[in-house]
Amino acid sequence: MKFAANLSLLWPELPYLDRFDAAAEAGFDGVEVMFPYEMPAKDTQRALMRAGIQMVLIAAPPPNYTGGARGFAAVPEAAERFRYDLRRAMRYCMALRAPVLQLLAGAAEGDAARRTLVENLAFAASEAPEGLLVTISPVSVADLPGSFLSCYDLAAEILEEVNAPNVGLQFDSCQAEVMHGDPVRVLETHAALIRHVQVSDPPDGAADLDALATGLMDIDYGSWVSVGYDPSAPPETHREACQRLRR
Repeated sequence: MKFAANLSLLWPELPYLDRFDAAAEAGFDGVEVMFPYEMPAKDTQRALMRAGIQMVLIAAPPPNYTGGARGFAAVPEAAERFRYDLRRAMRYCMALRAPVLQLLAGAAEGDAARRTLVENLAFAASEAPEGLLVTISPVSVADLPGSFLSCYDLAAEILEEVNAPNVGLQFDSCQAEVMHGDPVRVLETHAALIRHVQVSDPPDGAADLDALATGLMDIDYGSWVSVGYDPSAPPETHREACQRLRR
């Protein structure tokens, strides 16, 4: 397993471009940034090269700074905008050499939302350049009221319907625990669909890193693990967490 720092969460006291150096100094080989769009791609490219690390993942669609929803892949009324923003996000992926693009389903409900998400994922699969993987990750209604993709079983059904080799499931240990109680069981149940992993503490306690590490080894997961944690914790805490996962 390879470890990446989530720069959308970590080192918030530092300017964006300085966080890449902080991640490298903390021992990470990669980073993920949910929404890098407000910074020219060339500036992020230079920060990655200077730090000697890889961009692992970005998310789409780009955020709406006028107050609109950040995710709308399942929103029927936003299908045209989704396709426009998707192309922009894919250009960023290519510029930053990010192998994973996370699509946000957003708040929606009903059969129309399901059809829209399936159609949008099929479109993303057809538009994705070679080597780019598209993922979806459920979000609890506690974090996003009205969240359409609010459980892993539904995400699995959607992916089976899309049936595209370059579209997969993103496992988030925090969201899995909030929604289903046992993140390791979710990991094991949907192992065949999982293409990217994120690990962070749930709101009411600490993640069981030993159980998660064992679960990841049991399913032979060998790709990136993105890590998020309390940015105010001392650096040795970050290193210990990664060491425990590696063991």
